[in-house]
Amino acid sequence: MDPALFELTASKYFNAGVLLLASIVGAKLVDLLVTRGLSRITARTRFTFDDRLVEILHRPLFVSIVLFGAVQAVRYLQPPAQVELYTVNLLKSAAVLLWVVALYRSISIIFTGLAVRIVDVTGLGKELVPLLENIAKAVLLAGAAMVLLSVWEKDITPILASAGIAGFAVAFAAKDTIANFFGGVSIFMDKPFKIGDYIILDSGERGEVVEIGLRSTKIKTRDDVLISIPNSIIASSKIINESAPQPRFRVRVPISVAYGSDIDRVEELLKEIALKNEYVVEKPSPRVRFRRFGDSGLEFELLCWVIEPRYKGRAVHYLNSEIYRRFAEEGIEIPYPKMDIYLYRQERE
Repeated sequence: MDPALFELTASKYFNAGVLLLASIVGAKLVDLLVTRGLSRITARTRFTFDDRLVEILHRPLFVSIVLFGAVQAVRYLQPPAQVELYTVNLLKSAAVLLWVVALYRSISIIFTGLAVRIVDVTGLGKELVPLLENIAKAVLLAGAAMVLLSVWEKDITPILASAGIAGFAVAFAAKDTIANFFGGVSIFMDKPFKIGDYIILDSGERGEVVEIGLRSTKIKTRDDVLISIPNSIIASSKIINESAPQPRFRVRVPISVAYGSDIDRVEELLKEIALKNEYVVEKPSPRVRFRRFGDSGLEFELLCWVIEPRYKGRAVHYLNSEIYRRFAEEGIEIPYPKMDIYLYRQERE
């Protein structure tokens, strides 16, 4: 804005007042245009917090334009250097603080309004959302302090250098924590599993993922034992996710029948039993495979898919129970290892 455009009279104070008034009018026009435009956009969303953001941010926009006009008016008046310096810096500082307060409130609204969405997308535990909110606020306040120092033309190089040295010392002392943090970030980015998935660790433990934190991931085994694994370890380990890419999980039920059994009837019964089980899905359909001729009987295998990995043990239990009951009704023998011993009497000469 060129102050010479407001050389309307010989009075500098009158011209400065006109300049300030023009900035107020301009601020009002910009505020109306921006607020109405954003309000139309936010009205189409299914969120409510974005409407509150517009209410919070329109005031700093209006005041910032007015403060800009006030800075130009002060420079137009050309007061003593010290007066101009302190007045202009105070106005700039007021604008910075105004935006800091507005953004501080906006962070709270955003994290509160999107808490459920953040948990669903990232897999974070709900208790970590406030932690991330506090981190965002701390970064905002640190950035605001740097901006204010720059406004007052304070050299921040020593501060940055000291922060760098302190940061290096902290990073060296907390290298394991930092490794776990970046391991957690890699988990959030790659998404090898999410909360509710059933996974198998390298060490053989199997359980449900109940929490993905910034430092560790927790799984609960079928024995209701909670296992906490540092993210740096889990990020570099081979993890089997039984719930991906589909939530259904295939189970294998081996069964042996005696030689001489009707193999077509055996296959028909096994499929029928599987389809009547409440935990078994219809598609993909159950399959029966004749695997081999065993030492004691004909070895079959029933392959079917349960709705979720959590029901694996329960489904196999009911399948085995029903197989035993139905085979007994049908007269199909389930063999067991046995040995026949023959004794021969040798006659003496």
